[in-house]
Amino acid sequence: MKLSQFKFKLPEELIALYPHSIYREFENDNGEKETFRITRRDECRLMVLHKKSQTIEMYKKDDKGNPIEGEYLDFRNVLDYFGEHDTFIFNDTKVFPARLYGTKEKTDAKIEVFLLRELNEEMRLWDVLVEPARKIRIGNKLFFDDSGTMVAEVIDNTTSRGRTLRFLYDCPHDEFKRELYSLGEAPLPRYIVDRRPDKRSTEDDFDDFQCIFAKHEGAVTAPATGLHFSRELMKRMEIRGINFAYITLHCGLGNFHDIEVEDLTKHKMDSEQMRVDADCCKLVNDTKRAGHHVCAVGTSVVKATETAVGTDGMLKEYDGWTNKFIFPPYDFGLADSMISNFYHPYSTLLMETCAFGGYDLVMEAYNLAVKHGFKFGSYGDALLIVND
Repeated sequence: MKLSQFKFKLPEELIALYPHSIYREFENDNGEKETFRITRRDECRLMVLHKKSQTIEMYKKDDKGNPIEGEYLDFRNVLDYFGEHDTFIFNDTKVFPARLYGTKEKTDAKIEVFLLRELNEEMRLWDVLVEPARKIRIGNKLFFDDSGTMVAEVIDNTTSRGRTLRFLYDCPHDEFKRELYSLGEAPLPRYIVDRRPDKRSTEDDFDDFQCIFAKHEGAVTAPATGLHFSRELMKRMEIRGINFAYITLHCGLGNFHDIEVEDLTKHKMDSEQMRVDADCCKLVNDTKRAGHHVCAVGTSVVKATETAVGTDGMLKEYDGWTNKFIFPPYDFGLADSMISNFYHPYSTLLMETCAFGGYDLVMEAYNLAVKHGFKFGSYGDALLIVND
């Protein structure tokens, strides 16, 4: 398929800048009214796409099974499509506070540094992106706190915006990481940060931009579909007899890079580190053999499982890297269901969703989402694709 086939008009106001929330008003000690926000991650809207019947659901139903127009499904309704012995596969990667703000020596120019990965623990070497890149050259020193104790030296150029930094901080590694992360912000995508009034993330984003089941640190962006799952919802799933399996794929920034070629076969994805262990394989494969549903939660899970699935349709252990790029047409080998968010035009995440649900039906769902005011992006609403 061609890049231009994934174009649609996304109104600016439909890009979610905060997670689904409710607002409460109270009166402070001075008699003034103030408003505060409470995140409700499992109460976003849900759209359901049925692959075989080629139908789309948006509304809750009355006692007779008729849609109630205007009463949209919310994410908690995902339970209505699964039952005992079905298995959900989650990505348990953990996001770290990757965005730092510092100053350049001598000029005090403001610099943004986005941590990508630690290259060498002993030497404190990190692969990073810098902005504005034109001001940062080999040999420059960058300062990240007022005391001047957290300092980094630029020792190499890697890409146009990429640099290798050596942090000049002499202490045990655990202490260094703790101090470094204390200076960082939640690494929200630029399309969120740049649209907020203050151009920054908040303290709330440290929790909001992290899945409740996050375990293995290494991601610089959250596996966004997993953000919809609350502890209450997962408890209800557990009571219903639904199984939880976990893979780890450390989500990178490659998901947000622009595609610069019309022919999608010529696009190369960045590699991301992933792991599928024996416990996950056994649970998922037992579910498949018993004829129950396997639901992949998010595009990162689909990418990981399609990297690790065998020709027999069974999940295999895997510990390595993947640069798999999934776009239509594609024959999936593992999950029969998938949950995703609503993604931006031209994005690789939209392409993978179209491959799973069928191009025409997914694009129809996207047109409906825009028409009915669904929210897009990492903090947006959800799409469930089932095979019936």
